Parts: sequence; C-alpha cells; structure tokens
Amino acid sequence: MKHPLILYGKHASVAALSNPMRKIKRVLVTKNTREELGDKLFSGVKNVAITEGKKLDDLLPREAVHQGIAVECEPLSQPSLAEWLAENHANQPLLLLDQVTDPHNVGAILRSAAAFDCGAVITLERNAGDESGTMAKAASGALEIMPLIAVGNLAQTIELLKKAGYWIYGLDGEAKQTIGSVKFDANTALVLGAEGRGLRRLTAERCDMLVKLPISDKMESLNVSNAAAVALYELYRAQSPALSGGRLPHGKAIPAQGGE
Repeated sequence: MKHPLILYGKHASVAALSNPMRKIKRVLVTKNTREELGDKLFSGVKNVAITEGKKLDDLLPREAVHQGIAVECEPLSQPSLAEWLAENHANQPLLLLDQVTDPHNVGAILRSAAAFDCGAVITLERNAGDESGTMAKAASGALEIMPLIAVGNLAQTIELLKKAGYWIYGLDGEAKQTIGSVKFDANTALVLGAEGRGLRRLTAERCDMLVKLPISDKMESLNVSNAAAVALYELYRAQSPALSGGRLPHGKAIPAQGGE
C-alpha cells in the first residue's frame, strides 16, 4: 500500500485540492492562507485544520517553503506505458529520463513538459525520483496534470516506443547534430540523461539520433531541467508553425520558470 505524502506551497496544494483524482487525507493551513485561497477550495475536504506557520515549519523539511499550507494525501495513480499508448496522444511528444533522480529537477522538468504540451514523462522505477513534496513544489502544479510513468527498463521501453511508431532522440552534448537542425516526426520522444554522467551507453545506442543544444563555450553544460526546457521549446516550436515572438499558438505567453 502506498504511504501518504505531504505536499506544500500554494501552487502545488491548490492543484492537488483541485484534482478530483487526488485522494486527500487532511489539510493544514494557516488562517491567513485559508482566507486568501477562499472557502470554495476546501469545500470538498473533510479534514481541514487551521494551524500556525511554526507548526508547519516543524512538520516539513527544513528547506520547505510552505506558504502557509500543507496537504497530506495519497500518491497519484499513474498509468502504465501500455495504458498510455492505448489512448490517443497524437502529436504529443514523450520525455524519457535516464536516471534523473533529483526531485527538484524532476519537478522542474514536469513543469516544462506541461508548458510545452508533452504527453507524459517517463522515469525508471529504480534510480529515479519518487513523488514527493519537493517534486510537487518544483512542478508548481504540473504533477497533477502531467502523467509520470515509471518503467522497469529504459532500453526495452525505447524499443517498445519504436514499435509504436516513435522516433527517439537522445540529448547528448557530444552529438554532431544540433536539435534546431532536426525535422521532427509527429511521434517524437526525447531522452535526457542524469546530470554529470548524461545518457548511459546502452540508452544512447538505442536512440535513433543523438542531438545537442548549442551553448556558449563559457559553460560546459546546462542543468538537466534547464536542458529539458530548452529542448522541449525547440521541439514545440518546430511542430507549431504558428509559434512566433515567444507566444503559443493560442496567444498565451510562455510561462516563466520562476515563481512559487
């Protein structure tokens, strides 16, 4: 049985409370934050306790910025890859993470994946970040809307995706071809490796093509979550002819990566 987890921060908490698929155990919230968020948000929650900020400080990790609210809940039930593939996800790219473990990075990647209309993020069952308050805070609500699919073997998953019609691109700083020069297929999967080590050899060998992000020689590399954001933007731009001037086709400005 999955153990409850505690989410915190306004964006992550509001998203969780607004998600009908999220099973809420209880909410701890300060008086000021409850008044700010409004009664409607808490109307469907049976256990809401008004507390003090100091008690939330004691409950949560030292570095947690809770903004006056914490939500104890069950982890989300995620689809299997087979279940996801059985649904219709036309023109929605996939993002595969090869042993990316830092929950801050995974959360930030989920946020970028949602911003650029990915279909799902795929991680390994082992050597990958589990759902956590830290991940949810970094995802800023994206954890509630972006499928996070765990698989046992990434190499086998890549082969399965190829059979399903996906073209697999591995992001590698040593690649000869830049991502901006690629003409992407409709069904595309991007693979990112762990920070420092990058893609594992067997993972890289199974990709259809390795591509790189061109960056200044003043820096050796980008943080994996930043690399994911840039790569997903390039993919989104390439597949969206209407995209121009930093705006999405429907006119909404591209979300900033900072904030709560």
